[in-house]
Amino acid sequence: MAERRRFTRWKIDKDTKVKLEGAQNCVNCTVNDISLTGCKISLGLKLQKDTFLKLTIVLSDESAINIEAWVAWHKTIDCVNCYGVYFNKIKDGDKEIIYQFIRRNFPQLINNQWWHDTRKEGGETMEEEKIQDRRIFDRFAAKFPLKLINLRENKESEALTEDISAKGIGLTAPEQLQPRTPLEMWLKIPDKGEPLYIRGEVVWSRMVESNKHKVGVNLDKADLMGLSRVLRVV
Repeated sequence: MAERRRFTRWKIDKDTKVKLEGAQNCVNCTVNDISLTGCKISLGLKLQKDTFLKLTIVLSDESAINIEAWVAWHKTIDCVNCYGVYFNKIKDGDKEIIYQFIRRNFPQLINNQWWHDTRKEGGETMEEEKIQDRRIFDRFAAKFPLKLINLRENKESEALTEDISAKGIGLTAPEQLQPRTPLEMWLKIPDKGEPLYIRGEVVWSRMVESNKHKVGVNLDKADLMGLSRVLRVV
């Protein structure tokens, strides 16, 4: 459980519905908290602990996720069954559905739990920092907060971009990231839009001082639309 708890859990206490594979109807439940890799749910239905199951969680009329999950633990609280569920298999699209659901319905959780450290000493924010334009070929200097998931270690962390192009990112991270490590990333661009979701792979990494590593990331595909958002604010 310690490994899985590396991911931010958003406490939402959302009354909704869940449907098990093979069932004809949905049943009422409460999603107490949720992350990109698991959730805590409460419902009257009895689930078998330490088993895998396939289910659909209806977060809202517009947001439903289809997952394969492992029931990690069970408790009974006030005659209600509470379960800790780990997403054994979840598609990238369903991760994005979870993120967009939280962003739309619980924006304060995204701001407080993902972007809480974007302030610098003196109260100045990273978004307000004046960035000097030092262009090298197609790369542009840009210091933006970045949330990333190390898919090799299933670990969530935070970083800061140094430069950006349509096909790559240079960033500063507190921990070393090994070459060929696949990453999922959310880039917070100060344009009042939602964070930009991108995927990539670490090309190189070197430590510059204690708890500070420079990292080069190659993006899975060129994102010209994302780059245009960056250029509008640098």
